[in-house]
Amino acid sequence: MATLKLPGEWIKNWEKSGKHEFLQLCKELTENTDHGNETKDIQAALYEICSQVVQGNLKIDLVSAVLGEMMELRDDLPSILADVFCILDLETGALEEKNKRDHYTHLVGACLSFVPEAILKERLDPETLESLGLIKQAHQFNQKIVKIKTKLFYKQQKFNLLREENEGYAKLITELGQDLSGNITSNLVLESIKSLIGCFNLDPNRVLDIILEVYESRSEQDEFFLSLIKSYMCEPITLCHILGFKFKFYQEPNEETPKSLYHIAAALLHHNLIELEDLYVHLMPVDATIVEEHKREISEAKQIARKLVTVVLPSEKSEDKEKEKEKEEEKNEKPPDNQKLGLLEALLRIGDWHHAQSIMDQMPSFYATSHKAIALALCQLVHLTVEPLYRRAGVPKGAKGCALQPLKNKRAPQPTESFEDLRKDTFSMLCYLGPHLSHDPILFAKIVRLGKSFMKEYQTDSRPDVKDKMEILLSCFLSIADQVLLPSLSLMECNACMSEELWGLFKLFPYQHRYRLYGQWKNETYSGHPLLVKVKAQTVERAKYIMKRLTKENIKQSGRQIGKLSHSNPTILFDYMLSQIQWYDNLIVPVVDSLKYLTSLNYDVLAYCIIEALANPEKEKMKHDDTTLSSWLQSLASLCGAVFRKYPIELAGLLQYVTNQLKAGKSFDLLILKEVVQKMAGIEITDEMTSEQLEAMTGGEQLKAEGGYFGQIRNTKKSSQRLKDALLDHELALPLCLLMAQQRNGVVFLEGGEKHLKLVGHLYDQCHDTLVQFGGFLASNLSTEDYIKRVPSIDVLCNQFHTPHDAAFFLSRPMYAHQILSKYEELKKSEKGNRQQQKVTKYVAACEQVMTPVHEAVMSLHPARVWDDLRPQFYATFWSLTMYDLAVPHGAYEREVNKLKAQIKAIEENSEIPINKKKKEKERCTALQEKLQEEEKKQMEHVQRVLHRLKLEKDSWLLTKSTKNETITKFLQLCLFPRCIFSSIDAVYCARFVELVHQQKTPNFCTLLCYDRVFSAIIYTVASCTENESHRYGRFLCCMLETVTRWHSDRAIYEKECVNYPGFLTIFRAAGFDGGNKADQLDYENFRHVVHKWHYMLTKASVHCLETGDYTHIRNILIVLTKILPCYPKVLNLGQALECRVHKICLEEKDKRPDLYALAMGYSGRLKSQKVHMVPENEFHHKDQPARSATPASQQNGPGSTGKPAANASKTEEGGSEDGDRAKDKSQGTTKPVNKANSTAAKVTTSNGNGALNSTKAVKDEKEKSGKEKKEKKEKTPGSTPETKAENRREKQRDERAGKEERVVREGKEKTPKADREKVKLEEKICKDDKAKAGNGEPVEPARDAIKESKSKEKGDRNAATANLKSPNPRSDSAESERDHKRRKLDSHSSPSHSSSVKDSSNELKESASKQHHINFNSVARSKSREREVEKKDTENVQGRAKEKKEEKDRKERKRDHAINDREASQESKRRKDENGTNSSKNSQSTSPSCDSPLSPEKEKSKRSKSSSKEKAESVKAERTSSGGKKESRHDKEKSEKKEKRDSAAGKEEKKHHKSSDKHR
Repeated sequence: MATLKLPGEWIKNWEKSGKHEFLQLCKELTENTDHGNETKDIQAALYEICSQVVQGNLKIDLVSAVLGEMMELRDDLPSILADVFCILDLETGALEEKNKRDHYTHLVGACLSFVPEAILKERLDPETLESLGLIKQAHQFNQKIVKIKTKLFYKQQKFNLLREENEGYAKLITELGQDLSGNITSNLVLESIKSLIGCFNLDPNRVLDIILEVYESRSEQDEFFLSLIKSYMCEPITLCHILGFKFKFYQEPNEETPKSLYHIAAALLHHNLIELEDLYVHLMPVDATIVEEHKREISEAKQIARKLVTVVLPSEKSEDKEKEKEKEEEKNEKPPDNQKLGLLEALLRIGDWHHAQSIMDQMPSFYATSHKAIALALCQLVHLTVEPLYRRAGVPKGAKGCALQPLKNKRAPQPTESFEDLRKDTFSMLCYLGPHLSHDPILFAKIVRLGKSFMKEYQTDSRPDVKDKMEILLSCFLSIADQVLLPSLSLMECNACMSEELWGLFKLFPYQHRYRLYGQWKNETYSGHPLLVKVKAQTVERAKYIMKRLTKENIKQSGRQIGKLSHSNPTILFDYMLSQIQWYDNLIVPVVDSLKYLTSLNYDVLAYCIIEALANPEKEKMKHDDTTLSSWLQSLASLCGAVFRKYPIELAGLLQYVTNQLKAGKSFDLLILKEVVQKMAGIEITDEMTSEQLEAMTGGEQLKAEGGYFGQIRNTKKSSQRLKDALLDHELALPLCLLMAQQRNGVVFLEGGEKHLKLVGHLYDQCHDTLVQFGGFLASNLSTEDYIKRVPSIDVLCNQFHTPHDAAFFLSRPMYAHQILSKYEELKKSEKGNRQQQKVTKYVAACEQVMTPVHEAVMSLHPARVWDDLRPQFYATFWSLTMYDLAVPHGAYEREVNKLKAQIKAIEENSEIPINKKKKEKERCTALQEKLQEEEKKQMEHVQRVLHRLKLEKDSWLLTKSTKNETITKFLQLCLFPRCIFSSIDAVYCARFVELVHQQKTPNFCTLLCYDRVFSAIIYTVASCTENESHRYGRFLCCMLETVTRWHSDRAIYEKECVNYPGFLTIFRAAGFDGGNKADQLDYENFRHVVHKWHYMLTKASVHCLETGDYTHIRNILIVLTKILPCYPKVLNLGQALECRVHKICLEEKDKRPDLYALAMGYSGRLKSQKVHMVPENEFHHKDQPARSATPASQQNGPGSTGKPAANASKTEEGGSEDGDRAKDKSQGTTKPVNKANSTAAKVTTSNGNGALNSTKAVKDEKEKSGKEKKEKKEKTPGSTPETKAENRREKQRDERAGKEERVVREGKEKTPKADREKVKLEEKICKDDKAKAGNGEPVEPARDAIKESKSKEKGDRNAATANLKSPNPRSDSAESERDHKRRKLDSHSSPSHSSSVKDSSNELKESASKQHHINFNSVARSKSREREVEKKDTENVQGRAKEKKEEKDRKERKRDHAINDREASQESKRRKDENGTNSSKNSQSTSPSCDSPLSPEKEKSKRSKSSSKEKAESVKAERTSSGGKKESRHDKEKSEKKEKRDSAAGKEEKKHHKSSDKHR
């Protein structure tokens, strides 16, 4: 080592300057690179400084710190320092001074922090290392070094210890590698090998190894080498170990096991030369690694799927993609070599399925076949297995195919010859393939075709002995479809051919099996396989991309993309599309149009997906408010209708789903059926039909299609045929009908408990509408045989299936029509007479034959007492006919024909249309036109036949023994009301049927009573209707009102259509109808009074419903009012009252219930527009008419009389409840018996409307009693007595006086128009006040009472009347003022103020009825008192309630006087007159000659003029009296007291009469 002396000053002044100088020197030495001796110089410098430490001249810690700083100067300084320490070690070890050695060791120990231990261990002595603590013991360290050196340098390797000679191995390889094509056999070669082993001392195991090596290189010589190894074979385990060592050699990184090695291992396994268990342990990787890898693949696939589904920002997305790419590249660099899979592939290639199956069982499912090579090998094996069977049964006609060479291996799976053979190995091989059959589409097609062939055989072969085997095979094919075919389709890249091929098999399965498979495919399959998880995510992503861009404009492009995506993964795509449609219903049209590129299988899957979406239990079918159906359900229903109509999708599943839901009592899904029938059959159900559409619906099928629906649904022939076939094939037509009919009530009574009333009504309507629509579809599309075969008889429907009667007849009606028609055709063919009369006779005969069993069947539907009032024939006729049978809609036919003509003209004028298209369109329109005309002609003939049949039947419809009242009650209850709310057409039918029964002059049918009952009691009917039923009920009322309005409008029409008709008899006779007796008929003017009364009753009911505050009442009455608007209201004051209430509804409901507000606003607007057509009350009916009822009895009995008041028709208001109400008034201590009937009249109509019928019944009883009394009179009184004649003369004189007084009063009234104007203003003001009070919730009665007590009694009367109108229920304290008003109105129609109160018009009628009642049942002498009563009433018009008491007293006095007069005549004569005189003279023109003394026209005229002048004078007098304060109050009081007395006498007379009539009743 070069010497370098350090100056002594550096050592002495080390801390001050020496250290710095030393470091400076070292830096210079490291930087100086010129000489190449820098390392030596540094070594010398380090040696010097260290030796100074060893000698004790420098402190160890100072030097170690400097050495530490120097380490930064060069990288190799630790190694240089270690060399210095090595030299010092040798030097100090030889020295005897221990202190220098200690200095050295301490220095090295201090430098251990920057000199690595490994370097020191290499260069220092073991003893030094031990002292430093770097090794434990120096002795052991030395031993270890010796061993390593011996192993490395001196140990000899084993070599040729058995004295083997290389030449032997060379000869062995030559022997095995020779050409084996000659006569060389394995036995000869084995002998040579034995010789070589003996001659050259070869190791037998190494010989076996070389044999395997040569076999590996010549793997095609299987037979030779396998026989050689078998012959040579030692222990199988030895062979296994040799193979294992070979496999182990290739388990090093980057090594690849050759296929030839796999092949010889597979061959040896196949020939059982080795055991799989022995070899399997030598193969890598271990099973645990494979399982982990499989789990990792699934988790990675799911992670990728999550990333595809979740929204990622662009920057993050790009980074993730880059990372994924890097990972994929890393994977692709070093793919692991899986020896187990290699061996598996080799086994499959040679056909060793048994061992291959064992290996696959050790792995996760489908892990092995997820490797393409293995999947293809297994596919090839399956190809070879199924080849013979496929050639026999699977090859389609015309296909050649390429024949496959079978395996030479006899131990491979045997080829299948029959379907039973497939169960041996083929099905299990396919199950191991799973979704990876997708690698071989040809095999996929083969398996599907074999399935088709099997299904055909399964469906045709009905032998019982093979049935069980067939069932097992069917389940096997279903499993293959589930586990193999559908998952494989998912992995195929949009292969439409495979999809169609698969549908060829699937369409042979029942839809239940198919849907089960689709459910598994959608919900289970995609979760088990990593590849399928990825595919699902990619499909969803792609579906989102397409759906975002789908519009009406790009349907074609998007449709192709949807088609392409759906070929492989339809369930995932449709699931996403349906979820979007449920949110956005505007997607329905573009989506439906874009589905035209789907395959048949995809359409079937779509049907399943729709049903699954509908049945989703997590979705609520109602909105959160629980009053309406969810929008998602409505969207799906709409999609169903559109998709099933446009595309050939099987309907059975959907129909069965709806049926099952109905069975479970759930009616929500009827919406789907409704949409499907509407779209597919073109049958639309809506209650918003226009009158033109409704008219068209009463025609034939062609007219219905052309003009009956809102949307002209064309080309429904094919789709409706498909729907019909689905229903018939699966026997769902009748069950659906019956379930819907039963579910209507189920909605209310089973489902309705917990649901909102509005929703219950909606569901009921939906159920009912769908039933009507579905029944209409069946009636128009099913053939006669199909329909009759499926629909049972009416009694079975009602009694066994518990179908409601209206629905049962609805279903049976087409059957009756079919049967009658076919029977009619039969009869026509049997007899060749073509005359019209003969045809009609045959038609009637056909009807009798068909309907007679029906008449018998309907008897069981109702209790026996029902048939006492209605004949079964009438009942069945009503329910079996339709509007098609009653009238021909000529207007509708004409409209549609004109439309077609206009269309033809437009086509001709349009020059842009090509000639061919023009021709086709014109031909189509012309053909339609001809069809319509032919249909119209056919219907005309049919209607004529039906009307003739009805004409013959009508006499036996109604029994004479029952009362009119009961007959009408049963007719309304069992026929009219149930049917009028069934459908819009039925509503029209009911109204027209009533009119027809009237026109046919049906005996014992009282038209007047029927109409009265319909209009008088609508409150409860309206309140119990659903929304749609309200529409139909409104339409029914409108049609009824149309008829009434037509009769009301013109006397000529009335006389033509009503006079001399039994329906307008007001006096009923047991003997039948005598048309010549006009006194029995309701005359025109009185009919107008009755119509006014009906209008009033409608108003009263409407006001009641509007003021209840109940949602259903208000909604329904507004709907009904809107429907009847063309015919009601016609009277101005009734219209104003309605307007007032509707306006109030608008104000109250604006923010509370928007739907009611909208209805009310709509009606209010239309009502205002109708105002111009309204007329004042005196124009609607002559109000003076009832006043003339006070004319003498002789005048009323005259043949030309028209003076009979409306009481005959409106006895309905009195009869049944008058006695009860009179008793009620008496108990309340009132002293006004005359007004009792009036007060009850208001109550009767609001209760149940039966008062009308009861009174009619009473009238009939009176008639019978009257007839008996006439006989007695004839026996006892052969001629008119002198007393009677004298009485008649006195009565005439009194009547003339009364007429004069009346004229005076009327003249007086005409002179006071100003007062009348003031009354009108006052009335309007009061109406407003009342309205305000009602709005504020204040009671109206106190206000009314306050006004009552004011000086102006007239004002009080009016207010009382108005307040009474406001209140829906009549009040007892307001009844008195009402009655005053009624009486005043009867006599003073000229005053416009009387139109103020809505109730007056009806009350006037009731009052007139009351008066007529008194005339009928009191003596003739009482007519004079009635005249005076009229006078008094005129006075009361102004004076108010206080005057009423006086008037009643006067009336009582007059009655008392007449009673005294009566006593002068003989008692027997008086009694007859009281009970019978006036009434009998009214009932017959010529019964009593003593009473038949009509006034001459001149006398009548003079009497009327006198009466009116007297009324006018009385009116003037009354005005003066009211203005004169209390001057006449005493006089009035006296008068009223007298009147009360007279009234009480009259009341007693009435009581007598009612008792007698009650007895008859």
